[in-house]
Amino acid sequence: MGNFYSAARDPIFFCHHSNVDRMWTIWKTIPGGLRRDISDPDWLNSEFLFYNENAELVRCKVRDCLDNRRLRYTYQNVEIPWLKSKPIPRRLDKTIVTVVSRPKKSRSRKEKEEEDEVLVIEGIEYDNDKFVRFDVFINDDLEIPSKPENTEFAGSFVNVSHKRAKKSKTRLILGITELLEDLETDGDDSIVVALVPRSNSVSDPVVISGVKIEFVKD
Repeated sequence: MGNFYSAARDPIFFCHHSNVDRMWTIWKTIPGGLRRDISDPDWLNSEFLFYNENAELVRCKVRDCLDNRRLRYTYQNVEIPWLKSKPIPRRLDKTIVTVVSRPKKSRSRKEKEEEDEVLVIEGIEYDNDKFVRFDVFINDDLEIPSKPENTEFAGSFVNVSHKRAKKSKTRLILGITELLEDLETDGDDSIVVALVPRSNSVSDPVVISGVKIEFVKD
């Protein structure tokens, strides 16, 4: 596909570009409303010329091709393992965003009274002699930095500097049953979790090994 004039003659050309379009569609529909098409008018009004199936020259604008449903096709709804995969240990030197699947959804009031849905941040490694803090947000709009007073705020992890063993490893458990009700996402299959570092730990940042949802009996 290296030559523009003949690229479309390669059978893999259509498979490749169809899959790029499919991935873009999946990316835009990940829960949380964080992913949007570019809104710049110069880009939206850009035009391209193509020949249609009748060998007629047609003019298309970018804005007319952003929604595949308007083009009268959709993609099959199949299981996508990587959407539910757990993140490998990562350094929290910048905001981490991950999609976390929910084992149960749309629970009854009785079920919620019997079990609390909790978000578990696993394998938090940090230095005891340093101040450490990061905030946790659910389905947050990352284009507008959130604060603890925002509805999407789930909680914080804080370590006050003190003289103990050099390294510590622990986990953070946050109840999210009422929060998901407030966000009106109780029926969603997954949530978008953002871990936002608040302490200056770029040189030796916190390490996170995983994020998951569990249910704890009251």
